[in-house]
Amino acid sequence: MAAYRWKSFYDDEDRPEKPRSYGVTEMRSPHYSLFSRPLLQDIFESMGQFVDGLKFSGGSHSMMPKTYIRDVIDMAHKHNVYVSSGDCAENLLRKGPSHLKEYIEEYKQLGFDTIELDVTSLDIPEETLLRYVRLIKSDGLRVKPQFSVKFNKSDVPLSSNRAFGAYVVPAPRSSDFVEDVDLLVRRAERCLEAGADMIMIDADDLCRHADSVRGDLIAKIVGRLGLDKTMFEASSPQTSEWFVKQYGPKVNLFVDHSQVMDLECLRGQNLGKNHTSILGSSYYLF
Repeated sequence: MAAYRWKSFYDDEDRPEKPRSYGVTEMRSPHYSLFSRPLLQDIFESMGQFVDGLKFSGGSHSMMPKTYIRDVIDMAHKHNVYVSSGDCAENLLRKGPSHLKEYIEEYKQLGFDTIELDVTSLDIPEETLLRYVRLIKSDGLRVKPQFSVKFNKSDVPLSSNRAFGAYVVPAPRSSDFVEDVDLLVRRAERCLEAGADMIMIDADDLCRHADSVRGDLIAKIVGRLGLDKTMFEASSPQTSEWFVKQYGPKVNLFVDHSQVMDLECLRGQNLGKNHTSILGSSYYLF
């Protein structure tokens, strides 16, 4: 059941109670300014039922005291909100791949639920990525690889080597990047088979701006991976509106903390930014 009558979900579109496997709203923690605990508490108390996950984005947690991180994570867990590490590539590259096990253990002790792997930043072979996914899952954490539609040209296999799971001879690294949605889908499929829980799709080059959303590529990704296994970064309320209108309230979106309520209004009534006030509608808040 929807939390409020004004949300007016259709019976076959309503999202289940948390923890949800679709219609997920993951919230970005601000990383350009300090995020006070009272502000976070206010968000969770007022809109916590609409927030499924909290992501420490931009590597912001690497500069915070561990006691502060634990307090934030405990607060999130009290409101049934999972916590994601965001991009951990920086730490992995600095310490080396052999420290991954140590890194996972540290994040488990802090209370993180999900480790995100930015495939572009890591710049590792496909088989290494799959080993990372399996290792994180074997330690009891959720894993969410993040893909961009652009790849290093040297990573794109020849047409004769594009079969699923085909071995590709390593090529010298290139400075050129090319767009290849088929390679994104194939690698994402292998990550899901290895145990990945969700695939994050980077907004760059796909949906950074609402007036230039690459609908054809997004449709191909959703069609191959499934709506419940993909999460898209929505950089603006207009982009969120596009996704909800195109795919309905069950689409998984990663948004700024300031966009949570607008997104929930969109999920409930498919309304745009200039929608009529709920107080003037035929639905009432109880």
